[in-house]
Amino acid sequence: MVGRGGLLDRIGPPAPAEGAASTTRLGDWFATALSWRSQVALLVSETTLLPVLMPLAPAATLPARFAPQLSAVLAAHSVPQGFIDAGLQQMTDLGVAKTANRSVVGIMNEFTCLAGACRHDEPDLLRLALRLARTPCGPLYKRHVSPDRELAALIAADPTTGLTPGVADHA
Repeated sequence: MVGRGGLLDRIGPPAPAEGAASTTRLGDWFATALSWRSQVALLVSETTLLPVLMPLAPAATLPARFAPQLSAVLAAHSVPQGFIDAGLQQMTDLGVAKTANRSVVGIMNEFTCLAGACRHDEPDLLRLALRLARTPCGPLYKRHVSPDRELAALIAADPTTGLTPGVADHA
């Protein structure tokens, strides 16, 4: 998990060493805080640009609370449970470091603006994350255009899911 600016200070000191390679199918996750009335964390997968929204408080426990929220988002995208379980098992050791990918930071800025325009006083964060996942993203234009489609393609290409490539359901 990679944080931006003040969020990193709120989560805790970086660990492990910056530049450590991700071991998960969804790659590194980048995070930022949305300064809404009830603060929200926006997390984005480097591999698929899949957004996850969750309450920020208490910020120090964000890494520990991330896996269950990711599981809920993946289930809402109709991801096979075996893929979810395998991904969560790979996330047992979470590290925190500074953001290094400017492309993902740009997408996070876009998602922040879109989420702000779409939210209500008490937004349903899961539904809002699903809505953001349908957003066309420049880095995905030559592949699958939006995070939900990129996720579906990743799952379809995974031999453990039993799906045929190109047949994945686009949530």
